[in-house]
Amino acid sequence: MSTIGEAERKAQNRVIDLLCGDKSGNIGGLGWRYLDNWQKREGNANIEPELLRPWLLKRGYAPDVVTQAIARLEREARMEGIKLYEANQSFYELLRYGVAIVPGPGEAPITVRFIDWADPTANDLGVAEEVSIKGKDARAWNKRPDLVLYVNGIALGVVELKKSTVSVGEGIRQTLDNQRPEFIRHFFTTVQITFAGNDSEGLRYAPIQTPQPYWLAWKEESAIIGPLDRDVTQMMVPERFLELINDFTLFDAGIKKIARPNQYFGVKAAQERVRALEGGIIWQTQGSGKSLIMVMLARWIREALPNARILIVTDRRELDGQIKEVF
Repeated sequence: MSTIGEAERKAQNRVIDLLCGDKSGNIGGLGWRYLDNWQKREGNANIEPELLRPWLLKRGYAPDVVTQAIARLEREARMEGIKLYEANQSFYELLRYGVAIVPGPGEAPITVRFIDWADPTANDLGVAEEVSIKGKDARAWNKRPDLVLYVNGIALGVVELKKSTVSVGEGIRQTLDNQRPEFIRHFFTTVQITFAGNDSEGLRYAPIQTPQPYWLAWKEESAIIGPLDRDVTQMMVPERFLELINDFTLFDAGIKKIARPNQYFGVKAAQERVRALEGGIIWQTQGSGKSLIMVMLARWIREALPNARILIVTDRRELDGQIKEVF
């Protein structure tokens, strides 16, 4: 049985209910299903083939192709001899673009895609709690993230929850500790968003290895009063969760970044204008991340409208080099 306190247990149960509706195994709530309490389950990992394989087979891939694709994905997630940032970036590329598998000699390669980005509901969305992971150092204690968000058996989100009288900062520090080499850094090669939260402060979110001062708060109007419930329903609905990963995540010179709310809503508004073939202005202040807004929007335009062209105009020569480096 879990040894977490009663207050944290209540918060954790409520978040699970918000995500899954209930623990009956039926999809409900925001569209996730409850996988179970994995505290005593053996072999917990960031890739669960028993969940990924059936999903890939259902997508029509041949069994041999599925076996090769899963082996490639697991190899990419092992993080052998490279830094977490590099391993996470390489894994992200496979998630986003798929992997080419050759079915047999002389046959054309098949691109296996592990996530359906276009239709979030077509994915197998699961939530496991108290996921016990063995530390890299045999002398280190096992670590146990409160919640892990699995998409088709791939751990994409990790959540640490605290009672309302314990600062969210404690959950952030715990998450960062888990990413230390002697603990479960290897588990985070697949993780795209980490969350920490409590009832009084709501959620904070960040990519891997983000120092505590740079964790972000989501800001969006809602009729839900409770900060934690509000943030969960806004950030963990499958459409937005996967969209933040696919369209609003960048790897920038050794730092993984994810959109702030102003960047997210700015790009979303611009997308609507682009679709309608209309112009517009995004008004942002100094330090608001204008360059990253441009990069996120430009990437989306290139993928959504392959025949489009993007023209960048600056008003100072030093900005030419700066924006070129960012892009």
